[in-house]
Amino acid sequence: MTTEAASTIPGRTPTDGEWRPLHPLTPFVRGWKVVAAALVVVGQQRGGDLAQRGLPSRTEALITLAAIAALALLAGGYALLAWRRARYRVDADVLQLRTGVLFRQERQAPLDRLQAVDVVRPLLARFFGLAELSLEVAGSGDSSIRLSLLREADAQALRSTLLARAAGLAYEGDVAPEAPEHEVLTVPVARTVESLLRNGSMLVGLLLLIGTVVAAVVLGSPAPLVGLLPIGFTVVSVVWTRFTGGFGFRVATSPDGVRLHHGLLTTRSQTVPPGRVQAVRMRQPLLWRGRDWWRVEVNVAGYGGGRNRDEGAVEENLLLTVGTRAEALMVVGLALPELAAAADIGIDVVAAGLTGRGSQGGFTSSPRGARWLDPIGWRRHGVLVTRAVLLARRGVLVRELDLVPHARTQSLALLQGPLQRRLGLASFAVHSTRGPVRPSVQHLPADVAAALLHQQAERAMSARADSTHDGRWMMGR
Repeated sequence: MTTEAASTIPGRTPTDGEWRPLHPLTPFVRGWKVVAAALVVVGQQRGGDLAQRGLPSRTEALITLAAIAALALLAGGYALLAWRRARYRVDADVLQLRTGVLFRQERQAPLDRLQAVDVVRPLLARFFGLAELSLEVAGSGDSSIRLSLLREADAQALRSTLLARAAGLAYEGDVAPEAPEHEVLTVPVARTVESLLRNGSMLVGLLLLIGTVVAAVVLGSPAPLVGLLPIGFTVVSVVWTRFTGGFGFRVATSPDGVRLHHGLLTTRSQTVPPGRVQAVRMRQPLLWRGRDWWRVEVNVAGYGGGRNRDEGAVEENLLLTVGTRAEALMVVGLALPELAAAADIGIDVVAAGLTGRGSQGGFTSSPRGARWLDPIGWRRHGVLVTRAVLLARRGVLVRELDLVPHARTQSLALLQGPLQRRLGLASFAVHSTRGPVRPSVQHLPADVAAALLHQQAERAMSARADSTHDGRWMMGR
């Protein structure tokens, strides 16, 4: 039986162990970007000629159209070959993907190392009912495996089955039913817009605009405004990307993890298992302080530091784009279930971590000697160790609080520069998986930092030894 035939037999499922092709419309949906890029390049090159010489001659227009058509045929042909060579299959313990036209490549995603599963719906693919399934696997630099594209129903069914198998859950039939979800939080669109306006880049852009307008009036020439156009375009582009990516941000809980839904043009549905979250950061920019809004970022093994892979996508390491303090703390509790059982983390401890200074809430902070190295923020540097997590705080203009479960400590470091050595200070750092959260505490007393290093190493070893986690997501839950 050929691969093509097996993939089209009625009754077969995406998890029956047979090699299956991607959707036949994949070459068209993915290949149009090459043609669009060619049109943009031609427009940029011919734009100046149109202003100087007017419309091109018939011969020039035909040559340009022929070149674009040839490029479209080449791009379409390559995309068709890539589609015909791409195959995937799922058996009991692994997903395999074969790709490549000139060079063949086979990648595997062991389900016991699965970190997150996302369903991404690019704008054009949504018109045809298609979606991309993106899997993040721990243990390699390029850990993402993408099935692009599938029927949306197939992508959803495959995601449900992969999550169930990764969790070690039993189900009847070849396809696991969709796990129910309970929505706990929706970020209002008005708040998303206001948070973007309360942004340092927007403030700088506004100041530049005012200064440029004043300069144009004083000089009596529009030349300064023309020079501002590239900067204005960049600012608008960044704000638009963040708005479309964070549009309709929703947080839900389900038996297979924390689910995130967001996006205006390209929509994304993420599933992040709490057991795979390595570290969490609560962050508050200066202009959000009046609203007491916070942003929640996470390190998840497999997510490579918040890279944006899709047009209009927000960083995939975001657990909450913008929320009140209560909402942010609720989301942190979903990501770190250890906090719910920790009786030694009260409201006063959390408040001291978010906004406190010095020894408030039991934090160990930098001594007065640190003011020579950090005259503004030395009192905000602090660390607190509880039974479940280590908390590290910093920042005066931009407040940050990092939380690292002891069992997910990767490694530890003690740093001491020449000036710190003279002042009897040292910095303590916790190494986590790749991502936006890089826990550290600056300018602690050297003896305190050294003791913390040894004690935290022992806590991490003990926590890992006590952990019953066997690689499955939700065993015992």
